[in-house]
Amino acid sequence: MPGVVRLSDHRRRAPYLHFTRPELNRLLGLYASRVSKGEWRDYAIGMGSEAATFAVFRHSQEQPLFVISKLALGKKGGKSAKHGQYVVSNRQHKLCQSHTLDDVLAVFDRPLRVVTG
Repeated sequence: MPGVVRLSDHRRRAPYLHFTRPELNRLLGLYASRVSKGEWRDYAIGMGSEAATFAVFRHSQEQPLFVISKLALGKKGGKSAKHGQYVVSNRQHKLCQSHTLDDVLAVFDRPLRVVTG
């Protein structure tokens, strides 16, 4: 006679949110252009049930300079988790947020300016 089977052991876990191939190609293209300029030196990719992240570093021992995140929206408003919301943040500050990756990556096309104070 077979043993007791727990249903909780066989239930589906929440799928990991991940970057699609075109999204990853776009992120790695941006990373490659910044590496060639000497601005960025390392990156890390993280996946979870709530968000997928692409972090870029100046040095591998430091905190990330920028984190590009794809956040799950769930089934609200007819959108599936596959079409998430994108956020670019710098340490604790949110720099840009949009529903398309190209819109948030436009933050890196802006020219830098000196702030005096």
